[in-house]
Amino acid sequence: MTWQGGTFGSRGECVLAPNASVMTLDGTNTWVLREPDSSRSVVVDPGPSILSHLDAVESAAGEVAVVLLTHHHADHAEAAREFAERVGCGVRALDPAYRLGSEGLTEGDVVAVDGLEIRVVATPGHSSDSLSFVLPAEGACLTGDTVLGRGTTVVAHPDGQLGAYLDSLDRLHALAAEQAITTIWPGHGPVIDDALGALDYYRSHRQERLEQVEAAVATLRDAPHPEGIAVDELPRRVVEIVYADVDPVLWGAAELSVRAQLAYLQTR
Repeated sequence: MTWQGGTFGSRGECVLAPNASVMTLDGTNTWVLREPDSSRSVVVDPGPSILSHLDAVESAAGEVAVVLLTHHHADHAEAAREFAERVGCGVRALDPAYRLGSEGLTEGDVVAVDGLEIRVVATPGHSSDSLSFVLPAEGACLTGDTVLGRGTTVVAHPDGQLGAYLDSLDRLHALAAEQAITTIWPGHGPVIDDALGALDYYRSHRQERLEQVEAAVATLRDAPHPEGIAVDELPRRVVEIVYADVDPVLWGAAELSVRAQLAYLQTR
């Protein structure tokens, strides 16, 4: 599937950053949100500091009221201050280190610009500061890296925590079940038209992976290891079992999630 961004609903435009990789899929989705007939926009996740991308975002956005960040990872937030200073607005984020101006963002906040309403939902787990943004008028949810348009995301341990991530999926699933959101506008990959189906899959996938990690740990524990397995070695050994069918170039990212899963299992 080729993803190039585009216009979605009456209020969303995705400008795709040219930073494709195994971790960012087709690139970072920078979202430009604007109420119909309004001259001012909201820009979500300006992305990497690439001049051609920032030019494209500015062209799509016109007058920018504010920049919002789903989380602090560089592929989403690196250019936030640079872009905001360029267009003369502030940056709102959960993490104070990434703000420009006095306003932050937190659970329950409502960002309103010329009739456009964006509701902030705390969805930690991928990172500790991950937020999602609900556009009630579109039935859409901007999920950053909490839910991707293709594949599944990494729980970036130790900043990311699996318990928090599972709770966040439950929170988004509840919104989808009551049809407060019907579509997902992710931080990477294509738009998802079936929010509830995607969240069903994400929850079942996480449970399946957790069971696989438990089984792998049991296998390693029961196998003869004359010198034992060092604590730091265990996550990679689990990855080699659970992710044997995954391209090894992704094993580093998988190990972060496995570390998060092992930490979670220790609390149960």
